[in-house]
Amino acid sequence: MSKALLPRLAATVLAGLLGASAVQAQDYPNRPIRVVVPFSAGGAVDGPMRAIAQELGKRLNQQVIIDNKPGAGATIGSELVAKAAPDGYTLLLASQTNAISASLYSKLSFNPVEDFAPISLLGREPGVLVVNPALPVKSVADLVAYAKQRPGVLNYASSGNGSGQHLFMAMFASMAGLQLVHVPYRGSGQATTDLLGGTVPMAFPGTAGMVAHIKAGKLRPLATSGVTRSPQLPEVPTLAESGLTGYSAYVWMGLLAPKGTPPAIIERLHRELKASFAAPEVKAFFNEAGVEIVGSTPAEFDAYFREERERWARVVKETGAKID
Repeated sequence: MSKALLPRLAATVLAGLLGASAVQAQDYPNRPIRVVVPFSAGGAVDGPMRAIAQELGKRLNQQVIIDNKPGAGATIGSELVAKAAPDGYTLLLASQTNAISASLYSKLSFNPVEDFAPISLLGREPGVLVVNPALPVKSVADLVAYAKQRPGVLNYASSGNGSGQHLFMAMFASMAGLQLVHVPYRGSGQATTDLLGGTVPMAFPGTAGMVAHIKAGKLRPLATSGVTRSPQLPEVPTLAESGLTGYSAYVWMGLLAPKGTPPAIIERLHRELKASFAAPEVKAFFNEAGVEIVGSTPAEFDAYFREERERWARVVKETGAKID
């Protein structure tokens, strides 16, 4: 083949691919969309995603199905989506756990960051350090003093190895100089049940799912993890206020598609998501749950996701966190 024909052939192939992508996007969606949530039902990010899915389904005129696939620090559900067809019909609800997995797991059959196409950072909320009321501590200072007198004795629950709850507490323990014992669960549901029952004395979950338990007096909040106080728990200090200067961490949720999904489909999803956030029902749900709506562009989410990967990689290295 003549070298002169190569550029023309390449242009023709590219035009054909773009044309096929445009046709695919124009017809999208023509069947139900599945959003894989790599956490158990009822968790910190599960409820908000269900509220969004209902409104998004109306706008796309297709059912948006939530499929919970918990386990292994969100890697089970994430791997499923990473290896799905890049056609916009299988999406992933990602969180800080996905950014953490990129550093915490040394052997994965997929890349938790590079194998996805960002659509939008949906929202975020601070975590809250809570204890069962039976634990005789009423502040972060009390907990630090109590734990230092009992190194390697106090347990804490998390929604699983490599989860945000795991690393939020690991970072707290490292900064406070504590030796705590990690008790990983398969999702937030059973972890919360055992926390309420006193089987484990403390945890560091997202704020949204804990507010009702806190207001009912079933859990005692010691501090939140954001840079400012939570509007849902304005009387609870941040960890930075409580003596851990520089501590900040958020539970966030974002929507990803498999790498290679046509840009036109990504843009369509982003556009309809943005409109969904304006719906009174969605705004009311997020406000009541204490989740801040973000609704970023795909490019903004891509930058944020990569920043989170680097941030948690440093925490994993500094704390020596491992999959136990």
